Amino acid sequence: MSSRELATGEWAVLALMVVEPSHGWTLVRALEPEGEVGRVWSLPRPLVYRALEVLRTRALVQDVGTVASVSGPRRTIVEPTPAGARALRQWLTEPVAHVRDLRSLLLLKLYFCERLGIDPLRLLDAQRTIVTGIAAAQADQLEAASGFARVLALWRCESTEAALRFIDGALDLYAVAPSPSGR
Repeated sequence: MSSRELATGEWAVLALMVVEPSHGWTLVRALEPEGEVGRVWSLPRPLVYRALEVLRTRALVQDVGTVASVSGPRRTIVEPTPAGARALRQWLTEPVAHVRDLRSLLLLKLYFCERLGIDPLRLLDAQRTIVTGIAAAQADQLEAASGFARVLALWRCESTEAALRFIDGALDLYAVAPSPSGR
């Protein structure tokens, strides 16, 4: 399964269930703007439940039981299938293609790498390679541009350089601090 097959919110829901099987309401709470994942990527309640249906349809998660609820009907516990867990682990190794998506996708991947005890250094190295290539292409565009196109090219170059500084800083942090898996 390639990352193009699922939306970011669907990956976030799947990742939460790989961390710990749960029911929809727990996922909603985690993905609220003030939730544990919502600080990086938030998702409104209807979209969380839609993501669950997409993941069920694709056989990436399965219902495994129910638990009582104090405020409504029984809640269905959902866990990832082996295929879902494999797909998530693969997604977590894929660098982000566009600088504009680093704030959401890369941070989300780094968050779940930490939660799952996965060393993120390979992901960050691959991400650095991609962003370095983008920076070189943007420098060429800046050199060739004029007028407002040059201003826009300058913005993109500066944003990409900031992204590279972030990636380098994250590489330094993870190289020094052992991951939860002890690596």
